[in-house]
Amino acid sequence: MSSTTGPGTGASAAYQPSCRARWSGGQPIRQLMACALENPDLISLAVGLVDPETLPTAVARDALAALFQDSRTARAALQYGTTPGHPPLREWLVQRTAEADLSGPPLAPDQVVITAGSNQLLHLVSESLLDPGDIVLCASPTYFVYLGLLAGLGVHATGVAGDAYGMIPEALEETLGRFEAAGELARVKAVYLVPYFDNPAGTTMPRQRRAAVVEIAKRWSQRHKIHVISDEAYRELRYEGEDLPSPRVWDDEADTVIVAGTFSKSFSPGIRVGWGILPRHLIGPVNEQKGNVDFGSPNFNQYLMAKVLELGLWEPHLQRIRAGYRQKLATALAAAEEHLGPLPGIEWIRPQGGLYVWVRLPEGMDAGMSGPLFAAAVRHGVLYVPGEYCYPEVGEPMCRHSLRLSFGVQSCAKIQEGVEKLARAIAAVSRGVC
Repeated sequence: MSSTTGPGTGASAAYQPSCRARWSGGQPIRQLMACALENPDLISLAVGLVDPETLPTAVARDALAALFQDSRTARAALQYGTTPGHPPLREWLVQRTAEADLSGPPLAPDQVVITAGSNQLLHLVSESLLDPGDIVLCASPTYFVYLGLLAGLGVHATGVAGDAYGMIPEALEETLGRFEAAGELARVKAVYLVPYFDNPAGTTMPRQRRAAVVEIAKRWSQRHKIHVISDEAYRELRYEGEDLPSPRVWDDEADTVIVAGTFSKSFSPGIRVGWGILPRHLIGPVNEQKGNVDFGSPNFNQYLMAKVLELGLWEPHLQRIRAGYRQKLATALAAAEEHLGPLPGIEWIRPQGGLYVWVRLPEGMDAGMSGPLFAAAVRHGVLYVPGEYCYPEVGEPMCRHSLRLSFGVQSCAKIQEGVEKLARAIAAVSRGVC
């Protein structure tokens, strides 16, 4: 018998992950979920989910029944939809935006695209704007899932200094100046904001800062466009104070600001209905990217959400969940005052909405996953998100003595207990008894 050599005769070669697969590795959400699964009795103040008791089962049932009363509409809902999304839903969002913001550039339905949650909109926009090696400027701290998304695209996030009111416009100006001086301004393609009840810090940008950031982005766009990505996932979760206009209001030419929104927090994350408001030059690129991904977001879910809105069921539900979260936030802040307040060097931001409380510990106390506090907190029975995950790797220095607490899922009693356990863990680490 003759021997055969060449392809196909030996052991197959090992899998070689793509660049994007390698860039996407090591994201913190997997480590936090693994920790929670390994310790099922923990009180998790880490998970950023909505309260399961608030999920609108009765509202969804009534809307579903109404949707299926007309067989023609039901069949349309069960069919493929269009890539931009269900027209009545997009028209409702145009009207809602006009009512909420009162002013700003005109908005037409073709500038609205429906996505599978706001994270998909962030991904599609990033794919349409950014190449590997480009730079996005983010507040420090910022939404760590978006940092992971950028890393997976080979894009570099740079931290800009922030405070209790979000990104500092003067710091943004200084950062752009440094890139210009280094000959790298052309790499800066976007500024990313979470202007309402920021995840993780709970901050809300005042009007003056919103206007200033848009003005700075426009002024520095002389040689190439720098967009502002306004992630407004938490806008509807306001528990006190007046609503503020979107940064889009100050984009007179409607060519700079991109808005990402979602019904995940204000209605249901399970239906995965989000949206984007786009400058006209991005309508084609984003819809072409989306067409390559899914031909359009799940059509049935869009019809269901549109029916909820048509029947007037969304606003009463929103009022109910606001009342519940308002009580939970008050509990979290009262627990912080009672249990964290007496400990030296601890401070926290008092948000007016959202789902998070941001805590800073004494300098030198490492709250990271590999630091002494995280292990002590787990032993005491509580889980938090280490603040280190929420900082870009370059730019404004990382604050390792920070952490995020989420009050969305737990009951008021569990929130109180969880903060007390965290305080005991902090005290133990301070005494050197870990």
